[in-house]
Amino acid sequence: MAQSRKSLISLQDTPYYHCISRCVRRSYLCGYDRISNVSYEHRKAWVEKRLLFLSKVFAIDICAYAVMSNHVHVILCVNKNAALSWSINTVLKQWHQMHRGTILTRKYMKGELLNDSELETVKSTAEVYRKRLFDISWFIRNLNEFIARKANEEDNCTGRFWEGRFRSQALLTEKALLSCMAYVDLNPIRAGAATDLKNSLHTSIHKRLTSSTSKNKSERGLMPFRSQRMSKNQRGLNFTLHSYCALLNNSIELLDNNNENTKPMENNNKIELIEMRKPQWAQIIKNFEDAFSFAAGDTASMQQFKQHTNRKRMAKQKSAANCFDPF
Repeated sequence: MAQSRKSLISLQDTPYYHCISRCVRRSYLCGYDRISNVSYEHRKAWVEKRLLFLSKVFAIDICAYAVMSNHVHVILCVNKNAALSWSINTVLKQWHQMHRGTILTRKYMKGELLNDSELETVKSTAEVYRKRLFDISWFIRNLNEFIARKANEEDNCTGRFWEGRFRSQALLTEKALLSCMAYVDLNPIRAGAATDLKNSLHTSIHKRLTSSTSKNKSERGLMPFRSQRMSKNQRGLNFTLHSYCALLNNSIELLDNNNENTKPMENNNKIELIEMRKPQWAQIIKNFEDAFSFAAGDTASMQQFKQHTNRKRMAKQKSAANCFDPF
């Protein structure tokens, strides 16, 4: 049975969430349709551009993303405090980048004279917009609706383009976040669409590596690593780009070795940075989405999430203990 979004999001436990949107049409989101002999690869650029745009509008940062042929992965970090600190003008300015707003909010932003009753209406409307600007559902909605309209227009058709709801997984610990980021960034390699990080197009790691070689040391819209320059009050990931790339490259070797079955994995041999044994790590980078249900973390964080979301049961507890609990 589908669960309410409120029971899947708990900002007091974590600001980090892995979201997956899947396409329902046979014609694919961005792939190559062998039946009609038409390529939709150009749509990947639509999704990537829209994601980075939305991260500059919402009080939500992007940790990782991967645009695949029929689905999109994105890891989001909600910055509720930033949204709560915005002035009314900032809230309306951000919202008007995506939507027209109301007649009164447009008049307010133009500096037109409003009476007291109209000003109160503008303030109450701005508070509604403020809550939406740190809401994951509104973020994904503004991504998916935009892409669906463009795709339907291009295909000259109507109807549903995406599945009815996106899936979300709460990432409760730093290890869960790092593991999920690796899983997302390795999607093209795991699917056989790329061989290394440099040709993993339309992923966050490709965007980061491209940006790191340019004058702009960090890509706007992506949450920076510890080694990158950050603006005042900006949050960052608690590891470096160099160490993260090393983790991904080690993971690629692990996937290759495991697929070819050329090297047995030693249980006591840990993966650096993540401090996880190779068999567990191999399972994570191949099946993170299925290894965990609506939340991922160690046993303690999973139990806490269960209490805060008023759940009777917590799925995938064995995965939590096996992957993230201390040895």
